[in-house]
Amino acid sequence: MRVVLAEDLFLLRDGLIRTLREHGFEVVAAVDNGPDLRRALHEQEPDVAVVDVRLPPSFTDEGLRAALEARRSRPALPVLVLSQYVDRLYARELLADGRGAIGYLLKDRVTRTEQFVDAVRTVAGGGTVMDPQVIAKLLARGDARGSTAELTPREHEVLRLMAEGRSNAAITRTLHISESAVAKHTASIFAKLRIESSADDNRRVLAVLAHLER
Repeated sequence: MRVVLAEDLFLLRDGLIRTLREHGFEVVAAVDNGPDLRRALHEQEPDVAVVDVRLPPSFTDEGLRAALEARRSRPALPVLVLSQYVDRLYARELLADGRGAIGYLLKDRVTRTEQFVDAVRTVAGGGTVMDPQVIAKLLARGDARGSTAELTPREHEVLRLMAEGRSNAAITRTLHISESAVAKHTASIFAKLRIESSADDNRRVLAVLAHLER
């Protein structure tokens, strides 16, 4: 599996290269700035891109903007954002385009090699991997409030707890309702947001992304 990696810190970039290669990935380009990332994504046509948000020369949102540009020209391009920052504007555009094959992890919350490697594989396979804190930060100011008009107040509560990464059992304890009631609410959320049944856990993430988009 061919990977383009963008990370400006040498030691971290070197460690990620070693980790990816040890787990069977082919790192076809490892860059440390936005222009080189754009060039690599265009020339290498990787199976997946792993990018930081803030890259030279601007150290603002070079990585995310390059990923967005690449996905506009190649919509199926899988992108895993690995950063210590959540850029609200570009992250919402990247995550809510509805195409999947997207991930967003916070560096300081990746605690195991397997967690990172599994995320790369999931995104490369068309799945969605989201750190609950990323979604919580995107929702923190209520950007999507009122946009899911069909949801009941209780369903909005359940959706917000889903965005925090809570399981059905945890939502049961928080809202003091039965687990069967939580299951009923989540099923209703999926139906109202037109998220079809699937074999994976991405429906919970997709529900939150739909909440962001509307």
